[in-house]
Amino acid sequence: MTVTRRIPTTVTRRAAAGCAIAALIVPVAATAAFAFQPAAPVASDRTVSIVAHSQTFTAPTTAQKPTATRAVFDVLYAPPPPPPAPEPEPATATSAAPSEVAPQQFSGDAVVAYAETFVGVVPYGWGNDPSDSFGCDGLVQYVFGHFGISLPRGADNQAALGTVIPESEARAGDLVWWPSRHIGIWDGAGGIIDSPDWGRYVEHHAPWASSGPPIFVRL
Repeated sequence: MTVTRRIPTTVTRRAAAGCAIAALIVPVAATAAFAFQPAAPVASDRTVSIVAHSQTFTAPTTAQKPTATRAVFDVLYAPPPPPPAPEPEPATATSAAPSEVAPQQFSGDAVVAYAETFVGVVPYGWGNDPSDSFGCDGLVQYVFGHFGISLPRGADNQAALGTVIPESEARAGDLVWWPSRHIGIWDGAGGIIDSPDWGRYVEHHAPWASSGPPIFVRL
């Protein structure tokens, strides 16, 4: 026997209407989602605050001990040394024309005679006393000191106290000077008395040709 079940007409119509509405809404929603995608981020002038984890920092205060002492600072930051002072000009003797040469104020012959007493007796050295030794300037200083004429050490210093004279005006007792090298006593006859070099004694001899012409000085 066949049984036929009747489905209410109102239910079927409602279901069909719901399906039709759903078929319309789904495509529209998909289209709207595609059309209204979020735009790319845009830079903004607004300030954004970010909260970070708390940290602890130690800042130096006036109570803390400095890491470098004054001594270390002076060593590390010492100013450059001042430039060296210029060396003084060497002493030079003044010159005189032949007509202006002053006469000796002492006996030149007596000076030569006294200097000869040390020939072959006193060795050369740094001294200025016959009990020790004579440098060239030490001999001149000692001999003239015997006559009350005080002279310093140093050949150039001794010559600076006199006046340069021409060889033609030289007399016994005048000085014979090689600047910055040597000094002796002129004997008035073409020879000199001096203390020449290490290993030798006071000598009376002709001037050395190899040393060049000497300069004559009158005290």
